[in-house]
Amino acid sequence: MRIGVIGSGPIGQTLTRKFSARGHDVQVANSRGPETVDAAALEHGASAVQAADAVLGKDVVILSVPFGRVPDVAALLASVPGETVVIDTSNYFPHLSGPIDAVERGQVESLWVAEQLGRPVVKAWNAALAGTLQTKGVPAGTAGRIALPVAADSQEARRVGMRLVDESGFDPFDAGMLADSWRQQPMTPAYCTELDLEDLATALGAADRGAGARNRDRMMERFASLAAEPTLAETVELNRSLHR
Repeated sequence: MRIGVIGSGPIGQTLTRKFSARGHDVQVANSRGPETVDAAALEHGASAVQAADAVLGKDVVILSVPFGRVPDVAALLASVPGETVVIDTSNYFPHLSGPIDAVERGQVESLWVAEQLGRPVVKAWNAALAGTLQTKGVPAGTAGRIALPVAADSQEARRVGMRLVDESGFDPFDAGMLADSWRQQPMTPAYCTELDLEDLATALGAADRGAGARNRDRMMERFASLAAEPTLAETVELNRSLHR
């Protein structure tokens, strides 16, 4: 596939490396210019380009930009054909983006993203920590393989997202429509808790729509109180502890 990645932070770089290693034609861009893309992201043959080129003629465009920056890329995608699958990896954290009224009032994050872009999106890879994506992907069929939810209104777009999640080293879970993707938003039981397919299904089903934002704010306070930055394992355990 021809894949464009917008954003070269830890998740954007990781997906760029994974998909170019799988033989996909991958181009990556950020807001600062191609010369600022880390060379490690390009080691398997991906190329760093201007943002306008990263969306041109692509089968899939992966948006790995901060949630609050999503409106900034709307113009970039305005001329992208409707059949191009756009995958959003972002999450809403008001202490990073500033509060967004519609989301604060309860609009599902993915629906807000789709509204800002003026086109449908697939929600994927948002429910995994960058360290999980970097270090814990394993081949299909591996016992205990971590599962990740994929939501989209189009079954075909969801199928593409699920294929790519599988290729990135994780079991894809069909999480249904975007309106239900609140079940994989920050600090729900499915969010960054490294579950297998069976346990992920249970976690998505157990999500409480009213609790996510409260848990998110609680967890941000807890992280802020720590004397040192937690390890990946410690972060996953903290996330899991919210739901016991």
